[in-house]
Amino acid sequence: MNQVTAMRTGAPLTSAGLPDPSAWETALPISFQHDWRGEHSDPQRETRAQFLWSDEYLFVHFFCRYRRIHVFDGGKGRRDQLWLRDVAELFIRPGRDDPMHYKEFEISPNGSWLDLDIDHGQRSILYCDLKSRVRIDDEAFTWSAELAIPLHCLSSEFSPDEVWRLNLFRIEGPEPGRFYSAWRPTFTPIPNFHVPEYFGELHFTSR
Repeated sequence: MNQVTAMRTGAPLTSAGLPDPSAWETALPISFQHDWRGEHSDPQRETRAQFLWSDEYLFVHFFCRYRRIHVFDGGKGRRDQLWLRDVAELFIRPGRDDPMHYKEFEISPNGSWLDLDIDHGQRSILYCDLKSRVRIDDEAFTWSAELAIPLHCLSSEFSPDEVWRLNLFRIEGPEPGRFYSAWRPTFTPIPNFHVPEYFGELHFTSR
């Protein structure tokens, strides 16, 4: 499977600027639990993702099973180099754009997040007006995160008829033994998510 669908939502947003939980019932999930090479499947580190969109936002919901939580202190704000701890990640770009120029969004189990512009290997902070929410269920060993990404941070000319490109990732645990997982494996000798030729497809639908 190399594509995911974002369903249009017209439901009112919550006071946090995110979809009501019932809105996610219409969103089709995708999941992955193998590492970045498509090997070593681990159901206890499964990641599920869903997408919704509106005229102003792309909404992303991550549901993550975990073995342990490894995060920076704090949370609830932008933090550079967030990938050095546990994160769920989205790499995304409009299909017409330069394959080596894309956006990267990260969210941690305790609410830290990061928004980056990646241009031929050079990174800079996007400073998007990002909205997010996270929850940890210690008893079930799961955490979830929602992101509301303004469409103007992603494209100056958004069209739902266009097929976008994206990949999804997770990082969990300290070294040695960190688990690097990818929806679309990148097959590199060592963990490397920045391989745009393996991005899958994002389709937008109103149905």
